[in-house]
Amino acid sequence: MALARFQQMFGCFKMAIIGMVHVRALPGTPHSHHSIQELIDFASQEAELYAAAGVDGILVENMHDIPYLQGAELGPEVTATMARVCSAVKQIIPSSLPCGVQILAGGNKEALAVSKACNLQFIRAECFVFSHIADEGLMNASAGPLLRYRKMIEADDVLVFTDIKKKHSAHSLTADLDVVEMAKAADFFSADGVILTGNATGCEADENQLRNVVAQVSLPVLVGSGVTVDNVDKFSDAHGLIVGSHFKADGRWNAELDFNRVKIFVEHVQNFRARTISSDLHRK
Repeated sequence: MALARFQQMFGCFKMAIIGMVHVRALPGTPHSHHSIQELIDFASQEAELYAAAGVDGILVENMHDIPYLQGAELGPEVTATMARVCSAVKQIIPSSLPCGVQILAGGNKEALAVSKACNLQFIRAECFVFSHIADEGLMNASAGPLLRYRKMIEADDVLVFTDIKKKHSAHSLTADLDVVEMAKAADFFSADGVILTGNATGCEADENQLRNVVAQVSLPVLVGSGVTVDNVDKFSDAHGLIVGSHFKADGRWNAELDFNRVKIFVEHVQNFRARTISSDLHRK
């Protein structure tokens, strides 16, 4: 069921390319110096470039809001501004292009609210199952209240993709659990997909972990950091690829989006998928 919904949403079964729109710092955050209209304009320009390059989906995130607050501490200005940005992005891109949102840090309910208001298709959620120590402090599992909130606002059509053993975090609390066990727990708690990452933004995920999770969990498995045109082939088992840093100038997450880098990556993955399909058909 989850795999079928994923394929229907993104139009491909493997290596769906999801480009990150990193919204400039929001009002009230330490590095904020843009008006709301400027935030909307920047995000819309990136979304237009992604759509033109042929990505399979877009994910909007308040990456520049460092240092992050935990979800319960987020002010209403964050949700309100992200709703305005996401609404503008949604109007810019083709209706057939899936769009999601992540609100840092751990603003999973807020992301669902924005998705409902803006007709988005998915969210990226932190700390869905188990607890970990993040940059922001202790973060606890949110699956129970999050999915009840999704039901309450009638947003069951918004998919929840959740990080497991996520980047920028210490996992000593769950040291006795491997990533497969955490993925199985996310599946049991009704996640719509799981996301594997490296240790930090731009750091490569473990391809062996990817293979193990794909083999043992009946959920879409996405890679959420460190994917580049040079290493993407070894992540061919992934159902989705969330790419941010590699698409920016010089591979820096906080630089400007580089259309040529996106286009080269998209063409490479599309060719790889075509060769894989052809090879599979030939073997049959």
